[in-house]
Amino acid sequence: QKKTTMSQSAQVIRVPPYYFLHVLDNNKNITRIEIGPQTFVRQDHEKVVLGPERMINIPPRHYCLIANPVLCDEEGNEKLDKYGQARVRHGDQEIRFHQEPFPLFFGEKLASKITPLQVLPPNRALRLRCTRDFEEDGKKYVAGEEWMFEGPGTYIPRVEVEQLETISASILKPNEAIKLRARRECVDKEGNERKAGETWLVLSEGAYLPTVDEEIIAIETAHVLTEKIALHIKANVTFKDVFGKERKAGSEWLVTLNDAETYIPGVHEELVGMVDVITLSNRQYCVVLDPLDKSGNPRLGQRELRKGEASFFLYPGESLEAGVQNIHILGEEDGLLVRARESFEDHKPGDRWMVLGPAEYVPPVEVEIIDRRHTIPLDENEGIYVRDTRSGKVRSVSGRAYMLEPYEELWEKTLTPSVEALLMSDHDPLADRNRTSHSSSGGARDKTKLVTYRVPHNAAVQIYDYKDKKARIIFGPELVMLGPDEQFTQLSLSGGKPKKANQIRSLVLLLGPDFMTDVVTVETSDHARLSLTLSYNWHFEVDRTDGESASKIFSVPDFVGDTCKAIASRVRGSVAQVPFDQFHRESARLIRHAVFGSDERGKVRGNFKFDSNNLVITNID
Repeated sequence: QKKTTMSQSAQVIRVPPYYFLHVLDNNKNITRIEIGPQTFVRQDHEKVVLGPERMINIPPRHYCLIANPVLCDEEGNEKLDKYGQARVRHGDQEIRFHQEPFPLFFGEKLASKITPLQVLPPNRALRLRCTRDFEEDGKKYVAGEEWMFEGPGTYIPRVEVEQLETISASILKPNEAIKLRARRECVDKEGNERKAGETWLVLSEGAYLPTVDEEIIAIETAHVLTEKIALHIKANVTFKDVFGKERKAGSEWLVTLNDAETYIPGVHEELVGMVDVITLSNRQYCVVLDPLDKSGNPRLGQRELRKGEASFFLYPGESLEAGVQNIHILGEEDGLLVRARESFEDHKPGDRWMVLGPAEYVPPVEVEIIDRRHTIPLDENEGIYVRDTRSGKVRSVSGRAYMLEPYEELWEKTLTPSVEALLMSDHDPLADRNRTSHSSSGGARDKTKLVTYRVPHNAAVQIYDYKDKKARIIFGPELVMLGPDEQFTQLSLSGGKPKKANQIRSLVLLLGPDFMTDVVTVETSDHARLSLTLSYNWHFEVDRTDGESASKIFSVPDFVGDTCKAIASRVRGSVAQVPFDQFHRESARLIRHAVFGSDERGKVRGNFKFDSNNLVITNID
């Protein structure tokens, strides 16, 4: 900077070759250019405002951009105004290529560096746009117009043209396609007219360079079709596909290996998904809902049976009713309960029948399977409850293997919770006769099986039939099997000392001999209060062959409580008539006399019988 300032202020300035000066004449206020080689002598009214500066030297195949270029005549000489000042195009630009070194006139500026010309290889292009009207090689270009400059070639820039982007060709491999969209109405490379926004595919292999009116959306890869995979396609608009078939908007179809080995969905097609083949072995079958007919139209509401061995694709709209199913293999003890959906052979809609084994069975589309049944083996002591679904009648079946009929079903017999608890408990009616609580043996009762109960020796169970309104007495040892309308008579007996009601629950009435113990509070005639512990030996007198005699033993619901109350009343009445000393001396005789009474000779009787239920008290202690 210091050296330049000194040279500009010097009187004599040596200008080397290819250098130039800008000299300001202060008298005329004009700046002129001085070009070397020369020795410049500066006058007093002159001032060097620029230089010496090296001239602009543009190598071959290079260019630069000059701002505010000087006006030149047809011979290339600069034009001067009337004052001798070089005229420039203010605000304009000019591109200069390889030439002899040249100076910059006053007002001119180097707007860009010296840049090599852009060389485009094959399969590459420049997208250009005209910024102002011009004409080149007899062709007129209008501002806003766009075009492509394709390689190979060297692009010569112009100030009227701007570069938008560099585009490389897309290489299409086998089984690939390029998806294009028209920017405006145009004619593609194949000569087809395209409207603005229209999309199409280019399937030819090799390099593809889009035109200025085309826009690349994506490169599509073909789907490889095999025997196990098909394509589910949907039409977005009405058109004719590559196979020549007309497709309506919204229609769906499959493309399989029979149509093509590879497939690229068109611009008017939508890939819904991949469909896997359904393979049936010789032991399988399936039912297809809404199958297609031979012309490809859906038979809505229809069903089609397909058996193996077979392989097929489900077309759009088709579905499997229950997936792929195995053929039903029926043994000798197996059966299928089926029902007719519609008229089938000799059956009307709604008819039921059994298909019995041994057999292999595939249900036709007119038949539906309701249930798979097995023969139920029943011993003599086992049974089930069976209900007729047409009449509602319930019966019991036991002692043989039984297969339910088409209009029969297993019936669940319900019992009261207390009876259920007694049946499921591990209670021994004889050994645990004084226990007031019972533990459960675990598990739940199968309510469809016949209710059975083992009556122990020297005991009885009463069963009441609510349909026939009759009761029957079963004496042990015996196995009781309840009918559909029968229920156990539950006993609720008194227990504890002194006796309390509803302490012992049981299904069995023990016939004795047995004993019961009670605590009785008495008061003598001289008002002495005593607490007596009494034990009674008892048994039932019953004629098992006489139904009336047998039913009397269940006539008193709580024979323990009634017996203890009756005996305690007699004892209290007898003790209340004697003083304490006499009762202390003759307690045993007084109590036995009070309970058993005496005969005509005054002798104490040997027992005390309750006629209401034939209970006999044989001894008291």
